[in-house]
Amino acid sequence: MALLERMRSYLTQILHLHEPPHRTALAFAVGAFIAFAPIYPHTLLVIFCIWAFRLNLIALLAGASINNPMTIVPILGATLWIGFHLMGMPQAPTLSWSHLSFTAIYEQMQPYAVPFLVGGTVLSVLGAVVSYPTAYALISKYRRRRPPAAENPLPPETGLR
Repeated sequence: MALLERMRSYLTQILHLHEPPHRTALAFAVGAFIAFAPIYPHTLLVIFCIWAFRLNLIALLAGASINNPMTIVPILGATLWIGFHLMGMPQAPTLSWSHLSFTAIYEQMQPYAVPFLVGGTVLSVLGAVVSYPTAYALISKYRRRRPPAAENPLPPETGLR
């Protein structure tokens, strides 16, 4: 329930941002790109995009929160599935649980690395391409229906300097 409330709060804040819908939708799409990106940690990517591109924190976090504890397993599964199919690898390599040293784990995970990067990149681009027009249309429609309230004027001049 807390996740739903947090998402509703993000949505409300995004819809009331004082920036053009294009910019808000772009920040959301970049966040969605990061959510599916095969490069971790995502938090550092979010901070970099906020700093480098001056994107809105709330919109970018909302897009990046697509990848959360409830969705990580389907996202990782889809990433590997797409990667294996695009690379023509019909079956995933098997893991041996008898040797759990760092070297053995590294060697067993190597066959997954390239399919993971390929599948994650495809999902990232697809996520951004789908989320930008969707976010732009929803934000524009909402703002047309509910024009922003008149800005409160600054306090009156007191004459004191």
